[in-house]
Amino acid sequence: MVLNAGSGAPSASALPVYFDAWRQFRVDIDPSAEPDLIASIADLSSVPDGSIDAVWASHCLEHLFAHEVPSALREFKRVLHGDGFACIIVPDLQAIADWIANDRLNEPIYESAAGPVTAHDMIWGFGPAIEQGAVGMAHLCGFTPTPLLERLDAAGFGEIVLRRRNTLEIAALALPRDTGSSERRDALVAALPL
Repeated sequence: MVLNAGSGAPSASALPVYFDAWRQFRVDIDPSAEPDLIASIADLSSVPDGSIDAVWASHCLEHLFAHEVPSALREFKRVLHGDGFACIIVPDLQAIADWIANDRLNEPIYESAAGPVTAHDMIWGFGPAIEQGAVGMAHLCGFTPTPLLERLDAAGFGEIVLRRRNTLEIAALALPRDTGSSERRDALVAALPL
């Protein structure tokens, strides 16, 4: 079972191919997304301890206030069973800073299914969606590699692998405990979109 944190609508809940055969448990704070659980990812108290095999959290942590992030990461760790893992993807503000430093704040960086995405969108949230009333799409905090690593470590994850992606994102693989073996970790890193 994979917990899709901040899943969005069913049509937007696509997971990497790695999870094709997995059951998906969708969590979102927005009832219109029709999730399996309407909840903040900072409070997954209705999900039993150790009941989840994987947490997929793509572009959802930045929608929390900075003080809520540690709670969300502790919740991810709590719901994972000992051999589980979390895959977390956030915008890389350090990489985005180059666009700002070169006065390209509102220049499209890439084309998404919803339209062009700018540095402004990656920092403060996707403007067109917010303009249409989806204020939950606003970004309330941000990450560079070191603070993300520090937060994952403080949440108690035993093994953490960070990768910078060429899409101006940081991807993290976090395992609840250090297995002492790199084989499983390396296989996950190779199989997941890190």
